[in-house]
Amino acid sequence: MKRIEHELRLSETVRPYGAGGIVDVSGASLVAPDTSWWKRERAPLLHCERLEAELPGGELRMAPHVSDRPGSKAYRLEYRRFPEWRFCDRCARLSRRTGASHGAYNNRCHECGGGLVPVRFVAMCQGGSHVQDVQWFAWVHRGTGSSEEQRQCRTDNTLRLRRVPGAGESLAGLRASCDRCRRARPLSELIGKDALARDGFRCFGKQPWQKGEAEPCDKPLRGTLRTATTAYLPETITALDIPEEATLSEKDAERVRAHAFFPKLRDDAEAPIAQTIAELIAAELGLGEDFVMAVASAGVGSSSDITSRLKAGEWAAFNSRLVVEIDEETPDFMVRRAAVPRDIAVSGSPALAATLGPIGAVDRVRVVSALRGFRRLSEDASFVPADLRNVASDRKIYPSVEQFGEGVLLTFNESVLSDWESHVDVQRRVMMLRRAADTAIDSSRLPDVTPRWVALHTLAHLLLRRLAFASGYTSASLAERIYAHGTTSDPEGGIFIYTASGDAQGTLGGLVRLARPQNLVGVILEALEDAEVCSNDPVCLESGQAAVRANLAACHGCSLVAETSCEVNNRFLDRALLFGGAGIAGFEGMPGLMRSVISEGRSLPG
Repeated sequence: MKRIEHELRLSETVRPYGAGGIVDVSGASLVAPDTSWWKRERAPLLHCERLEAELPGGELRMAPHVSDRPGSKAYRLEYRRFPEWRFCDRCARLSRRTGASHGAYNNRCHECGGGLVPVRFVAMCQGGSHVQDVQWFAWVHRGTGSSEEQRQCRTDNTLRLRRVPGAGESLAGLRASCDRCRRARPLSELIGKDALARDGFRCFGKQPWQKGEAEPCDKPLRGTLRTATTAYLPETITALDIPEEATLSEKDAERVRAHAFFPKLRDDAEAPIAQTIAELIAAELGLGEDFVMAVASAGVGSSSDITSRLKAGEWAAFNSRLVVEIDEETPDFMVRRAAVPRDIAVSGSPALAATLGPIGAVDRVRVVSALRGFRRLSEDASFVPADLRNVASDRKIYPSVEQFGEGVLLTFNESVLSDWESHVDVQRRVMMLRRAADTAIDSSRLPDVTPRWVALHTLAHLLLRRLAFASGYTSASLAERIYAHGTTSDPEGGIFIYTASGDAQGTLGGLVRLARPQNLVGVILEALEDAEVCSNDPVCLESGQAAVRANLAACHGCSLVAETSCEVNNRFLDRALLFGGAGIAGFEGMPGLMRSVISEGRSLPG
């Protein structure tokens, strides 16, 4: 039978249509098999040492692809049809049969010629991340009160979806019925935590593209929309391809470990003499005694979170490059210092100069993203790797994509950030967003929602919106990377806004040009002025937005950007943290991180 053909961007093979993802194409619903289905020799190999170190036992490969107009014999990435059940938009018949005419796929009902539409509901198990078709014929004929005729019904091509007149638009008004035995059930009985389990349906324990029998899965099934946001929860990792740099605390820890007295301290860390040895080491190296004792007790090390570890190395690399004005010109990571606070002050904004640190112009950067795997329904569900091959000798394939681009790095004055985030009203305000993060479905993969992270994240969104006008790039081609965590000895405080594309768009120079102080001051002031008053105020300013109130003073009128540009899908934003709490009940005295900058901007000529 003739195949459905459709073009996808390479980045879409990582997210949102990577392994396990469900995509609607040409009137059909398809699911992407895992990478064990790929022809390895057709998938280009990528290298990124930092990312490969976090994905042991595997390799990064781009999806098999062809350029321009492929020939008839060109290899194509395979997707499988799912769900198999469809209904006719003319006669409403439910069917598993494919419409065909002389062997060619035509997606038409074989009885009335109407268009065949994939059913909206599928069955997923709660905890196992498996998905399968709803067994419609069996489901319609289950339940109490079934007659002998209904129990003896064996024809599965007599099902229809019917709207009940006068029942409204809810699922209770839509029924699946059998023409032969007249058995019917409303779709409202399909949805529910234990609905399918009560009817005795069991999980097959496999993904739709997997063949043969699978290990039994005892997790209960749940009916859900195939297009629901929880139907596919991919886990991707993105890293900048940079020369790896150790953080300041890691370098200090290595100095402590290299000290001649350290073995004695490590072996006798609980002995009374340990404090004396720690004092001696600290005095000689110019470090704190608590830090030395933490190294001895293995309390200093890298974070357990992959993204935090990657960002810590990137932040250290950026800072090492900002010390000099001319970069070493590593081919895929070219950074130079474009301005220091003094240059910002000379350009007309002393308040902004007091808030910012050195500004970096990133002339070239390589960004590599990889799909580790996915879950379904919940972050607590079983993790399904992107490669399900069982042969231990084969290296697993992680779907990946590389992009090249440029960007602007803004660093912030650590003392200003620390003083501002210690204010009690600021802490109290962010606590509202932290509670929302704790209840989010992907809470385990979210960054720590702190005052500085929310403030810098919000400012990054304001700059993304303004840079779309000033840089020459489209808004969806820009992305953010927030550095706002770290430790007491390695504090982070920066925003990296970059463009990354698989083609030449990433080398136009539009962002790097804006790193010049005479351009940057105007961009930042315009971004702040645009967002200080939102067209949706006072509603936007006074009420939380988005799912589970994941935003406070933020909406499409002032702060939201394309979701592909944001690290956390347009959540955890609050412009009140930048401008202050004036006009917000209970937060009137809250200081704004950029309040002095916008106030000074009003006094500037022009």
